[in-house]
Amino acid sequence: MTHQQLMQIGCFTLSLIAGNVIAAAPADQVARLGADLTPVGAEKAGNADGSIPAWTGGLPTTAGNKDSNGFLPDPFASEKPLFIITAKTAEQYKSKLTPGQLAMFSRYPDTYRIPVYTTHRSVNLPEKNLVTTRLNAAETTLIEGGNGLEHYHPGAVPFPIPKDGLEVIWNLIGRYRGENFKRIVVQASPQTNGNFTPNVVKQELAFPSGLTDYQPEEMANILSFYREEFLSPARMAGGVLLVHETINQVKEPRMAWEYNAGQRRVRRAPQIAYDSPAAEGMRTLDDFDLFNGAPDRFNWKLVGKQELYIPYNSYRLESPKLKYTDIIQPGHINQDDTRYELHRVWHLQATLKPGERHVYSRRDIYIDEDSWQGAEADAYDGRGALWRVSEGHASFFYDVKVPSFAAETHYDILSGRYAVNSLRNEEKNSYEFNVPVSRKEFTPSALRVTGIR
Repeated sequence: MTHQQLMQIGCFTLSLIAGNVIAAAPADQVARLGADLTPVGAEKAGNADGSIPAWTGGLPTTAGNKDSNGFLPDPFASEKPLFIITAKTAEQYKSKLTPGQLAMFSRYPDTYRIPVYTTHRSVNLPEKNLVTTRLNAAETTLIEGGNGLEHYHPGAVPFPIPKDGLEVIWNLIGRYRGENFKRIVVQASPQTNGNFTPNVVKQELAFPSGLTDYQPEEMANILSFYREEFLSPARMAGGVLLVHETINQVKEPRMAWEYNAGQRRVRRAPQIAYDSPAAEGMRTLDDFDLFNGAPDRFNWKLVGKQELYIPYNSYRLESPKLKYTDIIQPGHINQDDTRYELHRVWHLQATLKPGERHVYSRRDIYIDEDSWQGAEADAYDGRGALWRVSEGHASFFYDVKVPSFAAETHYDILSGRYAVNSLRNEEKNSYEFNVPVSRKEFTPSALRVTGIR
C-alpha cells in the first residue's frame, strides 16, 4: 500500500474518532469489510453445499499474459459443463433461474440453452479501489429522495454494506470499471433471420480524479465522462456522443451533446436518458450496462440475495477464434459459446412511480455480489407483461483487475429480435486501460474535431 493510501486511511480513522463523518454504515459494520465480507461487501464464505466457493482473493494478475492482439488466455479453458439446462429440463432448475431466462426457454425451446460450469469467484480489485470503498462505506450518504450522493469518493461502490434498494442500484452505477479506458467494440441488432450489420464504435470512459488536469472544485459533481464515436457503417460514421454523468442528479441532471457528421453541428441532447429508444428500438438508453443514469422514476425494492445461474467468466465468448457471425444467430447469441455459473446476486425490483413516465412499468435487476455488475435484468411493459430480457456476460481483465463484459444482450421476446454490444472478437488491442486523458477531450468543442470526416 502506498504512503498516500495509508495517509487516507489515517485521516479517515481520525475523522471517525472526531465524530465529524456522517456515517452511512456504523464503524462495527465497516469493520466487516475484509473480515467476514470481501473488501467490496460480498459474502466471503461459500454456500451451504459448496457449489459456491469461498472468496479467496480472486484470480491473480499472473494468471495469463495477453497475446499480441490484446486477448487474455481463458484460465478455465479445459473445463467442461457440469450440465446443460434446456427447455426440457428448465423446470427442475427454476429456483435458480430468472423469469426472463425461463421466458427465453419458452420462446426458443430448440436453441436456447444454459451450459453450467464450476463456479469461480475470479474478481478482485486494485488496492486503491478497496481503500476508496472503505471510505465510502463510512462517509457516503444518499441525498433526500435518493437521486444523488453526498460525501462520495468516485471510482468505487458507494455502499458496500447496503441497507436498501436505492443503495444497491447506486452501487451498480458507481462501481469500479477501471481508472480510464478506451475501447473499440461492435454492436448489432440482427433481424429475426440473423442478418445483421456490425456497428463499430469507439468508446471512452474517464473519471475526474484520473484526468491529467483534474480540478476538484469544478468537477465536484461529476461521476464520469463518456464519449462514443461511430466508426462504421458509413451512414453512421463520424457521429459522436458526449455525456457528463453527475453525482447529485437533482442539483445537476446528466448533460449530453451529439455531433451530427452530416450537419457538422454539435447540439445538446437531453433525450440521451431514461427510456429513449436505442439499438434500432431493441432497448432503452437506460438499459445499457443493464441500468444506467438517474434512478428517480422508479421505486427500488431490495428483494434480497439469491443464488442464480448467471453468465460468468465468459472468456470463450470473447475469444478471437470466434467471428461475429459465429456468435450472432437468429433469436439470440450462440449459447454454445456462453458460460454460466452459480453465484449470489442482489435482486432489485423497480416499479414505476405514480405520475412518472417510462415504457417499463417494472424491471427486475440481478447484480453480482463480487463485482456489483449487472448480470440479468427483466423489463415489463405497461400492461405488466414481460417484454425484454437482458444478460451481461461477465469477463474479468485479471491483468489489470477490471470487471467487464464479453457481451451484453437485450432480447425482445415479443418481436423475436435483440441487440448485442461489447463484442470485440475481431478487433485488435481493442481495450486500453489507465490511458492519460485531459478534461479538454470531453468538451462539446472537442466533438467537432473528433467527428470530422
